[in-house]
Amino acid sequence: MVSEQITCRRLSITTKDRPVKLKLSGSRLLPHTYLRFIHFESTRFSLTRISTMEIENVTSDVTMDPPPASNPGSLPVKPNFKPLTAHEISDGQVQFRKIPVPSHRYTPLKKAWMDIYTPIFEQMKVDIRMNLKARRVELKTRPDTPDISNIQKSADFVHAFMLGFDICDAVALLRVDELYVDSFEIKDVKTLRGEHLSRAIGRLSGKGGKTKFAIENSTKTRIVIADTKIHILGSFTNIKVARDSLCSLIMGSPAGKVYSKLRAVTARLAERF
Repeated sequence: MVSEQITCRRLSITTKDRPVKLKLSGSRLLPHTYLRFIHFESTRFSLTRISTMEIENVTSDVTMDPPPASNPGSLPVKPNFKPLTAHEISDGQVQFRKIPVPSHRYTPLKKAWMDIYTPIFEQMKVDIRMNLKARRVELKTRPDTPDISNIQKSADFVHAFMLGFDICDAVALLRVDELYVDSFEIKDVKTLRGEHLSRAIGRLSGKGGKTKFAIENSTKTRIVIADTKIHILGSFTNIKVARDSLCSLIMGSPAGKVYSKLRAVTARLAERF
């Protein structure tokens, strides 16, 4: 056995939420990983340090016995809990959403009712009806609704249609989680009246909607210009890029300058992803 006996008169041991440190007064620190035995005497402490060679030999001689085999029948059965349904998460309470129908969207709603009803009732498992007296669309959860967020997605889908978005564009709100609708007015950017307001709306649309379509295709968004209100459907980053371009047009920037800036921003976003 290769060992080294180290004796000292003074020894300080610190144990305050930290590993034990043994320090000789006026000497070097002793690594605690090599310390195995501490013998306390009346006035002297004897420290035995084992060499790495002996540690390897000791560990090679020790054999670990396998744990005794237990009877599988004596173990308790592992519980299997089924996930809670949306009806159980809400403690059986039925949730409602009510979306008012503007007067100018009443006729389009009649024509596209089945296109709105089918994905909400069959895919989202949410009840939907049209309240003719109150002129609003009402949504209600069912006991077999798979997710509690389906009713909010359905409400966003119906609300997007009321704002003027097409069914094929608004239905993406039911399938993609990262889509939003952002709305603002021209007066929020700049106070315009009379012919100045008309020219600003013309700059936003362009000839035959050319400017609006260019912004939509480059930013992967959908834009609705309803009088002085502007609605943008898309992801958070894309909405910000489209909104900046529209605000530049409202402030009076020419379309060519906005196009060049838009190309630079979209190229930067493409490199990022």
